[in-house]
Amino acid sequence: MESCNEYKSVAMLNVQQVDKAYKQQAVLKQLSLTVQRGEFFGLVGVNGAGKTTLLKTLLDFCAADAGQIEINGQSHLQAQARQDLAFLPEQFMPPWFLSGEAFLRQICQLRDLPYQVAQVHELCQALDLPVTALPKLIRHYSKGMAQKLGLIGCFIQQRPLLVLDEPMSGLDPKARAYLKQYLRQLKQAGHTTVFFSTHLLADVEALCDRMGILHQGQMRFVGTPSECCQQYETDDLEQAYLRCIEAVFTAETTST
Repeated sequence: MESCNEYKSVAMLNVQQVDKAYKQQAVLKQLSLTVQRGEFFGLVGVNGAGKTTLLKTLLDFCAADAGQIEINGQSHLQAQARQDLAFLPEQFMPPWFLSGEAFLRQICQLRDLPYQVAQVHELCQALDLPVTALPKLIRHYSKGMAQKLGLIGCFIQQRPLLVLDEPMSGLDPKARAYLKQYLRQLKQAGHTTVFFSTHLLADVEALCDRMGILHQGQMRFVGTPSECCQQYETDDLEQAYLRCIEAVFTAETTST
């Protein structure tokens, strides 16, 4: 039996030298990344950088061409490994013919969890979704309401790993503030690892222990937001990000 210290030493996510190409176009190139237990890690990059492809590969929605991925010490190809996570896709579209409550009940049933009304109502309050919306059909939900429902569907599972693709998508400023407040509570509790992609550097700065800048399929920077600013000699994370990806362009131009 492994000791408690050995258990803690196993990274929650371990991505090693992953390649992925579509129609001979390289999307991920020798990508390596480690996310520790209890860490909040933000993945940033321009559209087409490979963020969603990395998440899909991690979840075995598409096969890597090379490399290895482990979730909680197990190969991501094993269904048991994916039992440890809950996932919210970038374009979340819950079944429009269900009510919000029926959707959440299905999530609980799939996870073999009891549907706890008090817990659901607490999450609704935490994410600013009116409880009165739960009996309504999802077809009548706004984009923001559907996004909140998807987040509640993730949080209700109480998995040790949350993989969220653009979790702030469609949320108004109030809902974003509520979500960040809830994520801070999870972070303080220390039992949840969060790996999310985003375009919002302010959210990375506010929430993340570390960040990764993915550009043209490769990790160009991994470290804390403050380390990113330090490396690129600025106090502004947005400027540091721009300098990082512009340095790639400059290096490529020089080499040609």
